[in-house]
Amino acid sequence: MKLHFDSNQEYQWDAIKSITDIFEGQPLNSGDFEFTTSNAGALLSENGFGNNLTLSAEQVLENVKTIQKRNEITNSVEELQGMNFSVEMETGTGKTYVYLRTVYELNKLYGFKKFVIVVPSVAIREGVLKNLQITHEHFQSLYDKTSINFDIYDSKKVSNLRGFSSGNAIQVLVINIDSFAKDENIINKPNDKLTGKKPIEFIQSTKPIVIVDEPQNMETEIRKKAIQNLEPLCTLRYSATHTNLYNLMYSLNPVKAYDLGLVKQIEVDSVMSENDFNDSFIQLESVNRTGNNITAKIKIDVASTSGVKRKSVTANKNKLDLFELSGKNEKYDELKIYEIDFGNKQIELSNGIMLSEGESQGGMNDEVMRFMIQKTVEEHLKKERDYKEKGIKVLTLFFIDKVKNYREYDENGKATHGKFAKWFEEIYQTEISKPKNKSLNSHSIDEIHNGYFSQDSKGRVKDTGGETQADDDTYKLIMQEKEKLLDLNTPLRFIFSHSALREGWDNPNVFQICTLNETKSDIKKRQEIGRGLRLSVNQDGKRIFDQNINRLTVIANESYDDFAKALQREIEEDCGVNFTGRIKNKNKREKLNYRKGFEADPKFLQIWEKIKFHTKYSVDFQTTDLITLAAKAMKEMVETKKPSVTSNKQKVILTDEGITGQLVSDTISPNYGRSFEIPDMLAYIQGKTELTRTTILDIVKKSDKISELLINPQMFMDNATKTIKSVLYELMIDGIKYEKIGNKLYEMTLFDDDGFEIYLDSFTHTVTDPSKTIYENYIPLDSGVENQFAKDCETSENIEFYFKLPNWFKIPTPIGNYNPDWAIVFKGEKKIYFVAETKSEGQELLKSEKLKIKCGKEHFKKFDGVVYKQVTTVKDLSE
Repeated sequence: MKLHFDSNQEYQWDAIKSITDIFEGQPLNSGDFEFTTSNAGALLSENGFGNNLTLSAEQVLENVKTIQKRNEITNSVEELQGMNFSVEMETGTGKTYVYLRTVYELNKLYGFKKFVIVVPSVAIREGVLKNLQITHEHFQSLYDKTSINFDIYDSKKVSNLRGFSSGNAIQVLVINIDSFAKDENIINKPNDKLTGKKPIEFIQSTKPIVIVDEPQNMETEIRKKAIQNLEPLCTLRYSATHTNLYNLMYSLNPVKAYDLGLVKQIEVDSVMSENDFNDSFIQLESVNRTGNNITAKIKIDVASTSGVKRKSVTANKNKLDLFELSGKNEKYDELKIYEIDFGNKQIELSNGIMLSEGESQGGMNDEVMRFMIQKTVEEHLKKERDYKEKGIKVLTLFFIDKVKNYREYDENGKATHGKFAKWFEEIYQTEISKPKNKSLNSHSIDEIHNGYFSQDSKGRVKDTGGETQADDDTYKLIMQEKEKLLDLNTPLRFIFSHSALREGWDNPNVFQICTLNETKSDIKKRQEIGRGLRLSVNQDGKRIFDQNINRLTVIANESYDDFAKALQREIEEDCGVNFTGRIKNKNKREKLNYRKGFEADPKFLQIWEKIKFHTKYSVDFQTTDLITLAAKAMKEMVETKKPSVTSNKQKVILTDEGITGQLVSDTISPNYGRSFEIPDMLAYIQGKTELTRTTILDIVKKSDKISELLINPQMFMDNATKTIKSVLYELMIDGIKYEKIGNKLYEMTLFDDDGFEIYLDSFTHTVTDPSKTIYENYIPLDSGVENQFAKDCETSENIEFYFKLPNWFKIPTPIGNYNPDWAIVFKGEKKIYFVAETKSEGQELLKSEKLKIKCGKEHFKKFDGVVYKQVTTVKDLSE
């Protein structure tokens, strides 16, 4: 399988431009420089190419303010927090794609060539390398096969850094922070193979643009100093969970990502024991110390006047008798805590049992985990049935904290099944044998599940912490098999992995996550669900955007309320946003059914037969009009500003409290003495607009702005391109004409997606009169206006039939496809067939929305008897 990438995702492009526009005004082709370095007394010198910034700090600040205003950043800056720029993007929305494409854009726009990607862990390093590999062909097609070299830093091959320094192509170096954070690292020591230079000097001399992936893991003073020691031109910081948002340029937080449908919807399937008070249950929740007082928080079954309840109680050196702590519950008679061990975070009971944090004895722990596996298998097979014909492979992840529960070894070193593997095979055999699953794969049981664990020197799997050398190989294996796992012909569907390795999993078709931990887990909810948030792909490697398909099910051994509260609290703490109500309860999911026989209903057919045809468009506009209007718009476009040189003088003041500065003078030279190499302006704008060189020249000449090309060529060309394209699109749509494409039409089989499950919310319309629509029970809607419109359609005597047009019903336009809202049969004095677009009264429409609505009107002019109208209420149809 080959993964496909969409180069036109608006939110990703916004994130990219939020960084590239920081350097707006930087002259074209001045983003790099050639340098020569040599050591005192050395016979050899080193030549290389580095990044060059000619903008002043004041210009950068003005650009930053403009971008922050455009992106509605609430905490905008008044002064730069250094050359550090932050991008906040929720897990699963393509953060790595965004910063890799930003590399290409920065090179294309400004000529920057040297980039260092700093990562905090082996898992993320392997993920970045994999992304560099699988996006390479995609980016090469977008950027005219721009030459690029990418490499992972290897302390055994430090001489490779000479190539990074001397290369004249784009150079991308991926390096783990621990490889250069300490003085004793090889990269920081003089090296005879490099003529006595420190290897890091080859990076420093290029003034690289440093990209920090997950910077919240690099906030210690040592790590911050190490990054600064790379002597970057600037530092770009990308994460979903920043600790410090230095110069925040773009924010796509969890709420925005969820609302835009950029990640899977989340649902929680809670598996818990109930009325389980027949054993002496005890669970160690935590061991704490305050001063010299050590306590253990434990969960036991406490007897009270209203019955036995499972509660948390605190034990200390004076309260160790579980019989007394449990309200004299007889199950704990003569059972005491023998020792509370703060150092090892465990307790020892008087019966000899040792419990670590999170562990329990008694109760139904095994039963609960076995049932969690069963619910996971059931959910998996249900999705396999639903998605099989759509070519979507379903994957399930089990995270476990003890490898022996999946794989054990006998006295001869032969691998055998642990209890989880045994339970899984028993459950799967039972479920796959049921009649409803007979159409699913016939792979053997041992092919459909496997474990990804780190190994010891004898090849035996073992528990690890996620950052060992053994883990390094495991991450590589996980990444190498990413595409293979997505292939329907690959039998493997259920994956068991160690909890410590969860950072390494980055597969879009993970639809179920089940964590089977016997000990306390410090993994945050956001990390837990993060492995399954990415939108799924089909067998062609294309992304699926249907929210009915993109559902992540988390099988949890806790209540939905507890899970939701913990996740909400994390997001509020991490991002300062409110996530209430956006986590779905699996039990509140309902099937969406089409009404049986609607496809033969004459009321449906009378409008469907009119609008079911595909169309294509042509545009007609006069070039003279384009020249006149675009020239006029260019006269009014923003002023082209030239680069400048600044002087900032401060007086040094010494006091008992330290050294401060006092501003003496601050000036900007109006005469920036640098001469520009004037680029081929016509070719540049032509490549962006596809207009002829003659037309572009006529527009620019008529605008009387051509002299501004000499002030700042790149800024002028970008502003001109933006202005001309805006006028061009309006003219194209003003003169747009549609025609039907022969006999090409929307087939009725597209309505076959019956029985999909949706989440009911305040916008969902519950159908009470199915005879007036194609739906039997619910209509999923996106706003209160649509909900009220549906209600009014159902009760109005003037509406004979109505339905929401499916998302696959699209009208092509010059600025992207358009999906209208409603198809309606209106019976007043005469019968009218409407296609309606619902918008709130007084709603300020985006320019792109207005243009698409304009296209909708022209499209439906080709359909006899069909009226297209923008409305707020049903009443508007009769006006």
